Amino acid sequence: MKIKCQKSDLLNSVNIVLKAVPVKSTMPILECLIIEATDNHIKLIANDMELGIETLVKGTTVEKGTVALNAKVFSEIVRRLPENEVNIKTDENFMTEILCEKAKFSISGRTGEEFPYLPKIEKENAVVLSQFTLKEVIRQTVFSIADNESNKIMTGELFEIKKNELRVISLDGHRISIRKIYMKDEYEDRKVIVPGKTLNEISKILSGEVSSFVHIYFTDKHVLFEFDNTVVLSRLIEGEYYRIDQMLSSDYETKVTINKKELQNCIERASLLIRDTDKKPIIIDIKDNNFELKINTSIGSMNEEIDIVMEGKDIVIGFNPKFLLDALRVIDDETVDIYLINAKAPCFIRDKEQSYIYLILPVNINVTA
Repeated sequence: MKIKCQKSDLLNSVNIVLKAVPVKSTMPILECLIIEATDNHIKLIANDMELGIETLVKGTTVEKGTVALNAKVFSEIVRRLPENEVNIKTDENFMTEILCEKAKFSISGRTGEEFPYLPKIEKENAVVLSQFTLKEVIRQTVFSIADNESNKIMTGELFEIKKNELRVISLDGHRISIRKIYMKDEYEDRKVIVPGKTLNEISKILSGEVSSFVHIYFTDKHVLFEFDNTVVLSRLIEGEYYRIDQMLSSDYETKVTINKKELQNCIERASLLIRDTDKKPIIIDIKDNNFELKINTSIGSMNEEIDIVMEGKDIVIGFNPKFLLDALRVIDDETVDIYLINAKAPCFIRDKEQSYIYLILPVNINVTA
């Protein structure tokens, strides 16, 4: 094999496939990336058996071939090469020479025969979204997946399609995040659970351009995302997702309309007094069109008032400040509506169209605190 390409193009493609390389594996071949050079393309491939990525490198094939190289070693070499043309050639023993200006590396490679290539997926009935939309939907929901592997379902997000409506849902036992968007076309109904890890990695690769599109294909066991010159294939999480609709109530006793940035800044200031090991809630006291936020920790105390528009009853309620902040940081509206029932029931942050809904469970507090 012999190829040549610009260092910047090669590095960009290496960084993309690295997201599917495990840090350590009982199968050493999985710690490799594949360089596949044909007359038509130069392709990089990585696969950790849950997530697989293929991407094309802009360059020229001088001699066809395939080699598996240790991904960590190869990526570190490429990262430190001069900004110029890179020439890579492999001999019959898979010894690989990497040459750029006066820098010359020789590293041992291996045959790609043992490598688990991505399974072929029938590309039918693609769901088409702009890169901007998919990146935003992930940003606005993925923070509330669970990181505890003991409950696999909670480590993924539900993608639910009904005609031209896509609903994306995540939850971790303390909160639920929902984003709803309308697509240009109608599709057959389906529900799949996509791993949060997959979505996080895709979000890092997506350009976020409104004019660039992602084609999404589903099978019984896999989801495939195709965009630019990259294919990302992931296993789906098997199982039944939680029936969250019965948790979503439109009833409320108190409604608050508040400036989002003011509330976010206020909670961030209060969080300065919380140590990582603390589980101190912030206490919110709502009455007479006034929103008072209080916190009292071993470091100190703080209280601050924000003007609001309110409907309904006075209420005192406590929350984990992180959960409120996570939701507020991904909402782009100038003001937010917060709906509350009582001190022990979840609050809802949602817009009138319910294009986003954030449900957050309260924390038990001593109201006299």
